[in-house]
Amino acid sequence: MAGPTTAERGERQQPKKSGPPRPPLRRRLPRRRALVLLAVATVVLGTGLGWLLYGSPWLRTEHVSVSGTRVLTPERVRSTARVPLGSALLSVDTDAIEARLRGELPRIDTVEVSRSWPHGITLKVTERVPVLLIEETGESGTSGKSGKSDEVEKSDQQDTGDGNNKARKYVEVDKKGVRFATVSRIPDGAPLLEWDVVRGASARRFGTERLTRAAVDVARDLPAGVARDTRAVKVRSYDSVSLELRGGRTVLWGSAEQGRAKARTLTALMKAAPRARHFDVSVPTAPASSGS
Repeated sequence: MAGPTTAERGERQQPKKSGPPRPPLRRRLPRRRALVLLAVATVVLGTGLGWLLYGSPWLRTEHVSVSGTRVLTPERVRSTARVPLGSALLSVDTDAIEARLRGELPRIDTVEVSRSWPHGITLKVTERVPVLLIEETGESGTSGKSGKSDEVEKSDQQDTGDGNNKARKYVEVDKKGVRFATVSRIPDGAPLLEWDVVRGASARRFGTERLTRAAVDVARDLPAGVARDTRAVKVRSYDSVSLELRGGRTVLWGSAEQGRAKARTLTALMKAAPRARHFDVSVPTAPASSGS
């Protein structure tokens, strides 16, 4: 039997080529050009966008709008915010503006700082609302017997303009117990804290500051209609807080505990006995009224 020929053995010994065939050089060059052009276009687009946002005159900060003020004026908020007019709108540090407003104007409870494209900054302010007033006494400017807590923010002073240093001043306290401003006039809807504390175990045990906090909690929980009519919150002891309303009416509130239940009970009691002069909700499940 004849073996393989020399030509057949040569074909078997030739190595086989693996993988797909390489494309011609003429097809590879356009693909490289496309990648280069894409990279160049990306750089140009990024540079142009950066110039538009930061370098162009079309997106500059030109005005500041303020909303939500009650006592503060928009002009004062703007001057305190110190927004860099003329700078690129995207470069304005909104967090720094918020921190500056809350730090320098304690009357501001919250503020939302946002960009208003293409040229504005918007400041949406929520002011603190006083629920209680503490009269200042003494030359040191402390708030009477109420003491001075770590939350005191003694700024936002309002000058009477009459040069009378003996004019009465009142510290405004919000529902969180923050003393945020000193005013010379009693604002509507904020009762005055009055002390009728007897020297005894209650005063020594709880201390002036805790009794003040109890008065704030009572004022915070008052129904809106009752709060408007309340002239004073009187503190005799931790368990004996009373209200003096307009028209000579009084309310024995008791302690600051169960404030919401007492508020609901007082509202119902006043509707049931509209001519009563004295109301007792110290035990909200057993209220009483008299003097009708």
